[in-house]
Amino acid sequence: MEDEQGEASLEAASRLQLYAYLQPREHHHTYLAIMRLFTSTLLADLSAGEVSSALAGAERDGRVDIGESHIDVVIPRLRQLVEWGNLVHGRRETIAASIAEFQQGSMRYQVSKLAVRVQRDVDELLRVPEGAREVSRELLPAIERGLGELGEALAVAVTRGQRDPGSLPARRAREQLAERVTTLFLQHAELAATVRDFYAYLGQILTRHHLAPEEIAGFRNLLVEYIQLVVEDVLRHTPAIATALSALARSRAELLRLLRPADQLGTAVERTRGRGEADWQELTDWFVDRPGNPSQVTALREATTRAIGALLATVRRATTGGGLLPSRRAELVRLAGWLDAATPKRAHAVYAAAFGLHSARNLLPAPEHDGDDEHTPWRDGPAIDVSVSVRGRGDRGARGRTSRIMDDPITEQGLLAQAREADEQREAAAAELAAAAVNLDEATLSGEALRALCELLTLAMAQREGASDPGSATDQVRGLALTLTPQVGQITRIRSTSGTLTLRDTVVGISRVETRGRGGR
Repeated sequence: MEDEQGEASLEAASRLQLYAYLQPREHHHTYLAIMRLFTSTLLADLSAGEVSSALAGAERDGRVDIGESHIDVVIPRLRQLVEWGNLVHGRRETIAASIAEFQQGSMRYQVSKLAVRVQRDVDELLRVPEGAREVSRELLPAIERGLGELGEALAVAVTRGQRDPGSLPARRAREQLAERVTTLFLQHAELAATVRDFYAYLGQILTRHHLAPEEIAGFRNLLVEYIQLVVEDVLRHTPAIATALSALARSRAELLRLLRPADQLGTAVERTRGRGEADWQELTDWFVDRPGNPSQVTALREATTRAIGALLATVRRATTGGGLLPSRRAELVRLAGWLDAATPKRAHAVYAAAFGLHSARNLLPAPEHDGDDEHTPWRDGPAIDVSVSVRGRGDRGARGRTSRIMDDPITEQGLLAQAREADEQREAAAAELAAAAVNLDEATLSGEALRALCELLTLAMAQREGASDPGSATDQVRGLALTLTPQVGQITRIRSTSGTLTLRDTVVGISRVETRGRGGR
């Protein structure tokens, strides 16, 4: 287990090296130009000389530094990209007039698969504007219609496959089914991406404390009008989409069987979204709530509520001038106007008068030791902490109540004792559940044991999509496992000092499991 985790960690570290060329110590413009050259065409196979010739135009345009297109400079850059994993070696026969030309032309380079994705994401990020991204609301009815068409296409594919799986109509039915699935997941991916980007921009804006009146009016229209349309559309189409997903869940196994991978691609192939159980679970979780796992629709509604509350707080702070951080925007704008209209000499005087940047005066007591260093400028010396009251209000008076004592051994020991007691109670409850697992129907559990059992029951039920699915949960700390097995007609009664818990059509199993933490004691 530890070996697998170590290999996974090494693989993750090697993949993260693919981003190293974006922010190296220097020459990142050259690395970026080289990667764009390799990703601009399909199956690019270039030598160092060809890369050097291509970089010459970028050097003339000023996109790379002077001298970066020279062949002796390009070769180390290509070797560094190979070391990071962005490029791979490729050789082919070449005709050269000298040994140096042969060495430069025989070693060819190609871009790796993961590096193509990294560069594609980088170029997309650089093209994204700073403003809000429009939410693709029109995709919601398209997803609803696509799920209905997908159900019909699945029924046709199953019927024709049962008659003659190898016939032309059966193959066409499977192709149409794959087309519906691919279109559905592409539409959902675009919708989810636009929603995430829009609310990320909204959260970035709402964190600002000082907004101009025209900005507040613009954001008010954005929240009141645009977000209302987005939430209304999502809530209007979600019930129908959830119903269609629930209907497809019953025939999901047959759907995935019909969408099996092409034999010519082999087994180790990255499949298109919608061909795996995890993809459909992710799509369902976006629209449908599960116990302990709220959907993204619920998160969107809650985020909208928080955004409106934050906007109201911003408007109240801007109009009343109250709060811990009063707005000084009008005063700063007026000061900026004075500085813009002043001469250089007067601008320095205004700046010094506004911010108190007069001649330096040492008003502190003498240090314990002589720490003067005539070779260190004052701007590079140690900084002195300035209190919040001095920074914000220019007031040195003490405000508020006396701060708490940071080192409180009595409270610390009390909290440690409470933690030990709680840990002992959890351990005793786990031991009681393990002992009662042999005959759970006749045992009478304590309140702590029942609470521990209910926590595991909640986790196990959250994994199930329906009442007919099994579920399981494990307490890794206590080494306790619980399983839920559907069984028609079975009634499980769990008695405790607080009452009786009745589970219908369900068999509950409790067992001990060995964990690394328990085994190491």
